[in-house]
Amino acid sequence: MKRAIVTGGSGLIGQAICAHLLRDGWEVASFDLKEGALGLQIHCDLSSEASVNEAFRKLGWDRLDLLVNNGGLVFDTFMRLDEASLEQWNSTVGSHLTGTFLMSRAAKPLLGNGGSIIMMASTRALMSEGVDFAYAAAKGGMVSLAQALAVQLGPKIRVNTIAPGWITDATNLREEDEAQHPVGRVGRPQDIAEAVLYLVSAGFVTGQTLIVDGGMTKKMIYAE
Repeated sequence: MKRAIVTGGSGLIGQAICAHLLRDGWEVASFDLKEGALGLQIHCDLSSEASVNEAFRKLGWDRLDLLVNNGGLVFDTFMRLDEASLEQWNSTVGSHLTGTFLMSRAAKPLLGNGGSIIMMASTRALMSEGVDFAYAAAKGGMVSLAQALAVQLGPKIRVNTIAPGWITDATNLREEDEAQHPVGRVGRPQDIAEAVLYLVSAGFVTGQTLIVDGGMTKKMIYAE
């Protein structure tokens, strides 16, 4: 049985990833500060080296096939530069980017030939609203980290990035919300889970960023 660790497995996208992997016959562990993930749940603060090391010790696996770096704090991510505190910056970058580094480093000895690391970035690494600068910086760092690790860890381990666009499970969306996507709808968590399964099986793909946003970042917008 193949084994996967998914960070942030209790979140919207994390739950979908865990569910898809479990249905596909994987053994899945979630590293998260919150309950609610499917599979084995391990309490872990991704920004803490000691917590990450303890989480791997508790897990006790001697091998791993997949690491999905999906976790990270979702609050305090939208702020103006002159109002942002160093604590807010550090908490955002620490949980997303530093956590990705700590998890990837700890997972490396367990990943065998054909192993895969997937970073969960965001289209905000490629475009911005301005007030998302800390989150965008962290996600952009994940894209660059994945590219570097793909070169360093290959050919044994492949490293890729998924950049989700607007992903939601909401049912009260407006018609214009759906229409601004060239595919005609807003993204759902299962869209990202399916992208994970694709990258796991795509043996000739590494160092790439797969944008899963319904084409939204390709659509030109002009002010009326």
